[in-house]
Amino acid sequence: MTATTTGLIVPAPEGAPFTPRSLAERARGLAADPGEWLLRVRLDPRGRWYERVHQDADHEIWLISWLPGQSTGFHDHGGSAGAFAVALGTLEEQRVNAARRIGTARGVGAGQAHSFGPGYVHDVRNTSDAPAVSVHVYSPPLSAMRRYDVDAGGALVRLADESAADW
Repeated sequence: MTATTTGLIVPAPEGAPFTPRSLAERARGLAADPGEWLLRVRLDPRGRWYERVHQDADHEIWLISWLPGQSTGFHDHGGSAGAFAVALGTLEEQRVNAARRIGTARGVGAGQAHSFGPGYVHDVRNTSDAPAVSVHVYSPPLSAMRRYDVDAGGALVRLADESAADW
């Protein structure tokens, strides 16, 4: 069975609910198939370009393009688990540790994926000199996100709450 939204063909899940690992597999699989998404990608110097390419009751899939210097800022995904896979280029992810302090940054290259559970806080950015494209999968579909800043002592400060109506 196949579910389709905005023309993108997405094989329907089989069996168990989505786990972070299965979300990463889905993101990696779609990222490895540029014929499904390459013509959709736009590069926008004003900010990251993104498009929700699939949504059903269980999960949603987003395609995001990044020019050098563009980033998400620190954020979480509310009660959703998620994963992202880099399709083209390289991104950098900076995680927040259990003490709510900024952790070390790590590179995520083409073909690599990273998954996470609900409440995970991170910043994703393009620190390279070339554009990048990534595929993001969330389950359940995003209903809320929180944005954060970092204070002078390196601790997170909650800035804003967003709902699905905001994006």
